[in-house]
This record gives sequence, C-alpha cells and structure tokens, in this order.
Amino acid sequence: MYKTLSNKEQEVGCDEAGRGCLSGPVIAAAVILGSDFENDIINDSKQLSEKKRNSLRTFIEDNAKFWAVGVVSPEEIDEINILNASFLAMHRAIDQLNCQKELIIVDGNRFNAYQDIPHECIVKGDSKYMNIAAASILAKTYRDEYMEKIHQEFPMYNWKKNKGYPTKEHRAAIKEFGATPYHRMTFKLLPDQLSLDL
Repeated sequence: MYKTLSNKEQEVGCDEAGRGCLSGPVIAAAVILGSDFENDIINDSKQLSEKKRNSLRTFIEDNAKFWAVGVVSPEEIDEINILNASFLAMHRAIDQLNCQKELIIVDGNRFNAYQDIPHECIVKGDSKYMNIAAASILAKTYRDEYMEKIHQEFPMYNWKKNKGYPTKEHRAAIKEFGATPYHRMTFKLLPDQLSLDL
C-alpha cells in the first residue's frame, strides 16, 4: 500500500461509509497524513476487525496531520440522492480541514469537484493508498458509533449489529414496525411484495 498518490505534503484522502444502508446518515472522512506518518496495519476498513478499526481510529486521530468527519442526514439523502449525499459528506469533511489542500484523492470512480482543488478518483483506493484507507476507517467507526447510539432508541431494528444495512432481520423489523425518522424514505426499504403503505 502506498501512503499517498502524489508527493504533495497536503494530499487529502477521502472515503465514505453507509452508502448502501437503509437507515442512518452517510458519513465521510478526509485525512492528510503528513510525511512522518507510519503504520503497517492500516487497510481498507472492510478488511479489518471492529477492534482493529477502533484502535486505528485513535492512532489516526493522534498521528495524522489533519483529519475531519462530515455527516449527511437521511432527510438530506432523500432530498439530493445518495450519490450526491456521499460527495456532500466528503465536502463537509474537507471544509473542516483548516489548512491548504493541494490534491484530493477519493475512493471510487466519481466525485464532485471541491472548489478549484484538483482531484483523482481511484477505484478500490482504500486498499491502495493509506490516506484513503485512514479516511475509510474514520468514516466507518464514526458511523458505527452513531448507529449503536440510535440503536438504543429503536432496538427492534438491531442497528448495533446490522448498522442499517439491508439484512433480512432489518427488513423483517421494517415490515413489522414500519419506518423510523432515521430511515431513508427514497430507498427500497422492502422488496416489492412486502411494500409498505406509507
């Protein structure tokens, strides 16, 4: 894994979490590692255990040069669609980086330009570049923490386990209890034959 794509000191890695979920926000992170950042364990957050992700989150927050997290709510997702919401979450994270930004590299194949800063989209970037992988770890751990928090309010959906993804159990709970304010109403919450009368 490479640390960065370019040799620019202020290269921002970006990634999001929660795009395919039925409930909860989409959360993105933006990270500038800095030239003296070293770590042998950082990888795409999906390849790491929850315990590893959580300890790496602390390491990244303590050792990255700059980092920030951006959140877009389910209501905003319904309003502007999930793709735009993912870009907006990344923009909100980048907004909070209180520094010069020379290049933005993003996991995936699409991105809405941020101001006039050049960007590169990299498919599977979170397994190729450490700054994107670090962003994926922050986005995932912040989102998981949020889903565990709202699980207390609506335990019947078991969000602390499924994190809002469309598991059989999550869909069965939507069928039985209906949707919550945290659900994304523009998403197909149930397969057609089980559709909700909303």
